Amino acid sequence: MKHRGRLSVAAVAAVAVLATACSGGGGDTTKDIAGSYTAKPVQTGTPKQGGTATVALTPGLSPNYIYPYPPAAANGTVIARGQLWRSLYRPSGEGDQVADAELSLAEPPVYSPDRKTVTIKMKDYKWSTGKPVTADDVVFSLALLKAALKESPANWSFYTPGQFPDGVSAEAAAPDTLTLKLETAYNPSYLLSMLTLLYVLPSTEWNIAATGGPHLDYKQPKNAKAIYKYLTKESESQATFAGNPLWQVVNGPYRLKSFDPTTGSFSLARNESYSGPGESRLDQIDFKAFTSAAAVLNQFKAGNLTVGTLDSSFATQIGQLKAKGYNVYGAPAPARFDSLVINFANTVNNFDKVIAQPYVRQALQRLVDQQGYIASRGIYNGAASPNYSTAGNGSPYPPAFGDQPPYPYDPAAAEKLLTDNGWKVAPNGATTCERPGTGPGQCGADIPQGQTISFTLASASSPAFVGARDVAFASAAKKLGIEVKIVTKSLNYMYANYGNTFAPATKNEWAMQDYGPLYLAAGYPSSNTVFNTEGSFNLGSYKNAEVDKLIGASTFGADQKALSAEVTSLAQDLPVLFLPTPHTLVVWKNTLSGPQSSFNALISFLYTPELWYFHS
Repeated sequence: MKHRGRLSVAAVAAVAVLATACSGGGGDTTKDIAGSYTAKPVQTGTPKQGGTATVALTPGLSPNYIYPYPPAAANGTVIARGQLWRSLYRPSGEGDQVADAELSLAEPPVYSPDRKTVTIKMKDYKWSTGKPVTADDVVFSLALLKAALKESPANWSFYTPGQFPDGVSAEAAAPDTLTLKLETAYNPSYLLSMLTLLYVLPSTEWNIAATGGPHLDYKQPKNAKAIYKYLTKESESQATFAGNPLWQVVNGPYRLKSFDPTTGSFSLARNESYSGPGESRLDQIDFKAFTSAAAVLNQFKAGNLTVGTLDSSFATQIGQLKAKGYNVYGAPAPARFDSLVINFANTVNNFDKVIAQPYVRQALQRLVDQQGYIASRGIYNGAASPNYSTAGNGSPYPPAFGDQPPYPYDPAAAEKLLTDNGWKVAPNGATTCERPGTGPGQCGADIPQGQTISFTLASASSPAFVGARDVAFASAAKKLGIEVKIVTKSLNYMYANYGNTFAPATKNEWAMQDYGPLYLAAGYPSSNTVFNTEGSFNLGSYKNAEVDKLIGASTFGADQKALSAEVTSLAQDLPVLFLPTPHTLVVWKNTLSGPQSSFNALISFLYTPELWYFHS
């Protein structure tokens, strides 16, 4: 809390912005804005060879890791994820598909009748050394992942103990044929979503435990552990990222040319041995780090950026950007949901006892004015869609309640939930527990008489709409006598410090957090690892035995309806408070083009610049 003074000023400024934005003042209406970016991009022009594209990184989130399997604390801060090393299956940017078949390293998996044997045929990809990418490379990658998890479950943010890669053995039946043996059958869509996270690493170059050391048999667990420790240690040396020969052995379309450890900006050059789809016409891709969305906008206006995203708080600028020669396209990303993540283990002011009561969570959800946030000129400027579940917008696995929210915005209903359960509501004051106990009409277990509802909300400094929506929520809570203390933090800081599974020492620093989006697997948005009790990315220590069963059914069963049941139960129990889903606004110069799918994928921050080209 050492920055509280400065952050309080920021919160006051955000309130001022909201008040000004909602008061009118001319310009495009939010309806006009929403209609200005919905046309899907069309491939145009005759391709030119060469050129450099400059891409804006997400403000406040600079890469600081290069090894493709980051620990949970570094998740989201890996350099050029998917550009240097491809995963076995390339994630899809489409909501009805888990993987992009064309851009994957392998053909679709083939399952035995009991779903316990999976045969995978590798495509004809090559390493930058000219060697083929083989099934042995996948076996090597799985061995290192298992070694990482044996050290700590927090070494991979997609892990749940007892699940993938536990109970999975891999062998190369032939150089181009991988066989997976599963102790427990998985839902094919779920297993495919996990294989989109399995980055394929060079087994004949990286199977060492020291620079210049002997090549080791990675199938021996002690050797896999030694290799893993060596590679992750090398990944800590940011100053050597571009010069370390290890990181130059790649199977993706690019290699790392330079990296600035001070800012996190980096450049990619073509991998001349890349043999996958795409002509790789561009000579270089420069990824630039930014500290604010406003700085990105200024660089767009100056014409210094080729590709990037526009914060929805600047959606009124779309017309100006188009006039300056940019295309703008926006939509909600598949399998994305935004929320206030609840920390059920935070004990400050008995928050854990208070928030454990379902009626309290329901009351707080009823204070979230999704439609009002969307329309606000100070929050989304119309560039968002309502959402009330973990499935996100347009999922093939929707909740049972459809588009009708279980707990719609209704401050009066929120107040009634509190008063019906033993609280004396003091608008703009301090609401207190008046009737302690566990019986009907009482506050609930371990909540003493006189207890107040006061907690800290950690709010990401970027994008701008995060702080604005958090201030709006805090204002609504205050009217019900609930104190929400906002502290603003950088995304990098929150990713490293605010997660009970990997940073338990800071659990009492935050009671809720808003770091923006959480992306589940497109095509199969399971909450496994996120909301199951043992999930390694269960940031807020949420526990619900019934939800664990439902997640187990969607993970291991063959019934496709199981995922909808999981989504429905989570939406009703509220492990988080659901917020509208912002539309990702993608901006690129109209002199750059490529397949429509490559720009659609930018909605999910999936970059495929090997498919792009400049044209006149």
